[in-house]
Amino acid sequence: MTPPPSAPTGTFGPMERDLRALAVGIVPEIARLDDAGWRAVATVVEEALASRPAPLRRKLLLFVRVLGWISVARYAARPASLDAVRLGRLLASVERSRLLLLRRGFWGLRTLVFMGYWTRPESAAAIGYRARPEGWEARR
Repeated sequence: MTPPPSAPTGTFGPMERDLRALAVGIVPEIARLDDAGWRAVATVVEEALASRPAPLRRKLLLFVRVLGWISVARYAARPASLDAVRLGRLLASVERSRLLLLRRGFWGLRTLVFMGYWTRPESAAAIGYRARPEGWEARR
């Protein structure tokens, strides 16, 4: 499934289309988000990265770029152009790679995508999650 195109913005710049496609491979529900919904996910990811050291941000950007290169080498297409089956195979191969560095990169990317998607109020409401930062006081 190819996500709809959106204008590249933010930390990922021209790689944002690939990031969005990879995010859909990690959380398929992201494919149903419109551009505003995707922007909310990307904003959470970008805000989380903004507080991290610059070398870590560069590593994540490099990892997304490497996934794009692997995709081109295997399927002659960028992640944003892959169908759901090939995208799933790409991500599964990285997740189970013999190279620890690739597995770590995938875990980091997956964690950021999960955080970006599941911290949206709409996602929390969809699964009935009602925890609040105020704790039990918010329920009274």
